[in-house]
Amino acid sequence: MKTAEIAQRYLDYFEKNGHTIVPSASLVTDDPALLFTVAGMVPFIPYLSGDVPAPYARAADNQKCIRTNDIEEVGKTPRHGTFFQMLGNWSFGDYFKEGAIRYAWDLLTTSEADGGLGFDPKDMWVTVYEEDDEAHDLWLQLTELPAERIQRLGKDTNYWSTGLPGPAGPCSEIFFDRGPAYGIDGGPATDDDRYVEIWNLVFMQYEITNVRSKYDFDIVGELPNKNIDTGMGLERIAFIKQGVDNMYETDQVRPVLDKAVELSGRTYGANHEDDVRFRVVADHIRSSLMLMSDGVTPSNDGRGYILRRLMRRAIRSMRLLGVDGPTFEVLFTASRDAMKSAYPVVETDWARISQYALAEEATFLRTLAAGESILEESLAETKSSGGTTIAGSEAFLLHDTYGFPIDLTLEIAEEAGLSVDRAAFDTLMQEQRARAKADARARKRQLADTSVYRDLRALGETGFTGYTDLETESRVLGILVDGVSVDRATTGQIAEVILAETALYAESGGQVADKGVIVGPGYELEVLDVQKPVPGLISHTVEVSSGEVGVGQPATSVVDAANRRAARQAHSATHLVHAALRDTLGKTATQAGSLNRAGYMRFDFSWGQALSDETKSEIEEIANNAVRDNLEVTTRVLPLDEAKSLGAMALFGEKYGDTVRMVDIGGPWSRELCAGTHVSTSAEIGLINLVGESSVGASNRRVEALVGLDAFRSLAAERALVSQLTSSLKAPREQLPARIAELQANLKAAEKKIAAFEAKALGDRLPQLAASATRIGGTLVVAESLGSAASGDDVRALALQVRERLGSDAAVVALGAVVNDRPVVIVATNDAARSAGAKAGVLAKTAAGVLGGGGGGRDDVAQGGGTDAAALPAALASVKDAVAA
Repeated sequence: MKTAEIAQRYLDYFEKNGHTIVPSASLVTDDPALLFTVAGMVPFIPYLSGDVPAPYARAADNQKCIRTNDIEEVGKTPRHGTFFQMLGNWSFGDYFKEGAIRYAWDLLTTSEADGGLGFDPKDMWVTVYEEDDEAHDLWLQLTELPAERIQRLGKDTNYWSTGLPGPAGPCSEIFFDRGPAYGIDGGPATDDDRYVEIWNLVFMQYEITNVRSKYDFDIVGELPNKNIDTGMGLERIAFIKQGVDNMYETDQVRPVLDKAVELSGRTYGANHEDDVRFRVVADHIRSSLMLMSDGVTPSNDGRGYILRRLMRRAIRSMRLLGVDGPTFEVLFTASRDAMKSAYPVVETDWARISQYALAEEATFLRTLAAGESILEESLAETKSSGGTTIAGSEAFLLHDTYGFPIDLTLEIAEEAGLSVDRAAFDTLMQEQRARAKADARARKRQLADTSVYRDLRALGETGFTGYTDLETESRVLGILVDGVSVDRATTGQIAEVILAETALYAESGGQVADKGVIVGPGYELEVLDVQKPVPGLISHTVEVSSGEVGVGQPATSVVDAANRRAARQAHSATHLVHAALRDTLGKTATQAGSLNRAGYMRFDFSWGQALSDETKSEIEEIANNAVRDNLEVTTRVLPLDEAKSLGAMALFGEKYGDTVRMVDIGGPWSRELCAGTHVSTSAEIGLINLVGESSVGASNRRVEALVGLDAFRSLAAERALVSQLTSSLKAPREQLPARIAELQANLKAAEKKIAAFEAKALGDRLPQLAASATRIGGTLVVAESLGSAASGDDVRALALQVRERLGSDAAVVALGAVVNDRPVVIVATNDAARSAGAKAGVLAKTAAGVLGGGGGGRDDVAQGGGTDAAALPAALASVKDAVAA
């Protein structure tokens, strides 16, 4: 049974049983505590927590998920995958334990011919929480399971909570017994791989507080509305139903594994370590494909870092399988073909996805080459100094800064007859993980804060009237001060105010929040920010300018009209620039983020190289032509699928409901899903002045523009500057480029003459410097300050000349100078000095330490520098002291 068929049977079954089928949410979650959708429940958290009323009583879905916390287990066990699909059925105050157990058992054991999954009851085991007698008895009553195959386990495996105050409850897990060939007898309680967990039924029935750990808390009482949250691992069901040993051999993953085998020339099943690598490649390629299909791009932080790590682990595994060259074109194509029937986006967006994948592979292959070069230098230095171990800090630097895998460092060091201080490396890694965990805990605390909005959201969605009105009369529903609900706020206090309706726009979709005020009988509030802390609720952060505001009072929200007008101009300009980019660069130049505020717009898009001046001018001209043409701006609210069928552009990672707002500028030429505020016709934008273009990652670019009056002011300032230049240089405007080029050429020639003069002046000091040599022990030492120098290269050249002048006796030359206001020390040693133990790199590092900086290099010549020019005499003295030691 194919993976897609299993998913469809699941959804069909629950749809027949009155469940609303909910499409999978993006892998990119808007939950502030998470980077990704890590579990099937994530999109439903607002409903399960009660923060937002559920729009349906019962639902079912197939949710795509990414989880990398156990990435080291990938390939080693039959079930660990970084990308997985979680089938779930949900009840929000509707059916409870009996219904969940009845549905699960019915679907699992009904024959395939009758639409079920066709599992044999004799292969099934169940676990329940040790104190949940109700669930235990229901399994006996509703199924043919014997009592000995219903095991009671503790909180660590069979009790669910978020680790935060809120809903919690026992769970019941269903396992498939793969048989004696796969492990020991004894059921799931043995924690043996023979028993595969395929379905988890979570019974959310309690409210908990005073949470001391995930399993240590106080139960307040039962929830007024009990919920059901279940999760069936699609990949786990697939590998069982397809008769293979693990998820990597299922129909959606095996094609990538087979291509990896083909590229390597090795045999799957012949060597355990190779098999693990083949599975890592298959898993990570699929995960990377799915992440990029949801708009994630490789980068050095956040979600992009996780993606980059997956891709680089796949490349590393292929290298360990003997493949040093590019493989992504073959591997990603295989994954696309395996996944496109379930997720058509991987095919329709293939041009963009493959562009990112191939660029990342090329970049990392260059990184590996550079890292190997740096490592070789470190190996040589370690050997020359008589050492046998590479410092852990060096290995960590390669790993953290250059993305060079530690296992590759270990392998290359071993081949060179050296070891790596793994303990020090692991300590640095643990410190890094601790910082990451602290950050995650901070994000989790932010999530906990949303519970204060639960009762307010239960009153209904905040009505937004700002598309048509700049003032709206309403009433105060709630007030929060320092995160605590209060009855009133007085003059000078900062508070959050929630109204029933508002004309003020909350920050979203790249558009910043409106400015304005909220006024009512006897009070005025200055609006500092407007946000949506939970879906459907708009919160105004305000400072009470005068009077006292209380819950239940009338309130009128008033938008700053001039600021809103300029913000509308900027947001509509962003749409025009997006359309112009796609006209100029092609359909792969898709949006990766934006920011719109009064008079300014910023737009990030997927593109791997800098734009030429001609291309930027073309984009700017297309956008301004659209302004000139006074195109009509129209908005429509329609079903999401219909909007997409009409070609509307959706922002990757943005969460959309079943109905969306579509904004057209000039019909289909610019058609996007957007909840922002816009002008009525494009001529209202006024002017778009492209002022910047830059890189924001390996595969993303950013354009910035001034809009409307701000654009005019910028151009007027440039006009004034040109006028000043024409006057100063006594050249008409059209001759300014040639005149400036002439001045630059003259300046460059003058600088060249000055540099030659300074170099000659330094060279003239050669005899004097050689004569200043003093003997320390058996070594001649020159340690002199040259004062100011044009460049470090000049100082280096002179140091080498002095070394040559000193002949074959052991000699160390240390010359210091101030270059561009910063102190520099060059150290050069000859063969005899190095044989006596004087290494230039070590001496330069010593001098640099005195200067408040760093340095190093080869044993024969090295450079150090710092920030304290006044310490140059002391730095040179430290070189003498080091030679004497």
